[in-house]
Amino acid sequence: MELEVVFWYWWVIAVFLLGTEMLAAGFFFLWMAVSAFVTGFLLLLIPILSVELQLFIFSVLSMSSVIAWKRYMVNHPVKTDHPNLNQRSAQYIGQSYTLIEAIENGWGKIKINDSHWKVEGQDSPVGSRVRVIEVDGNFFKVERVD
Repeated sequence: MELEVVFWYWWVIAVFLLGTEMLAAGFFFLWMAVSAFVTGFLLLLIPILSVELQLFIFSVLSMSSVIAWKRYMVNHPVKTDHPNLNQRSAQYIGQSYTLIEAIENGWGKIKINDSHWKVEGQDSPVGSRVRVIEVDGNFFKVERVD
């Protein structure tokens, strides 16, 4: 007995994949849902497609659409007015602060709001102004501001 797949089976799979997309962000399942819908539509137009060919069409459409979307997003990144929203420490790059602990042997400390941050830079006395030029894990790389 051969498995007979009806076009609307693919549409049910498409709806399931859309539901999955709503729970998991990233647009991955969206393109698979579109591929399932297209496969079902092709089966509606050409009802003699074998199950193997249907699976092949679905696989090729899914892979190519996901890859195309990823390439599109690399070439057209989303622009936002808050690019450092989830990168708290990155918002400090370019800002100047006063040393609360002298930089000796390349290490010192600054205070930002109620937090103390370890800094790396050229030796400088307490009270010197430094500018954050890079964030590296849990410390800032700074340069002295004259």
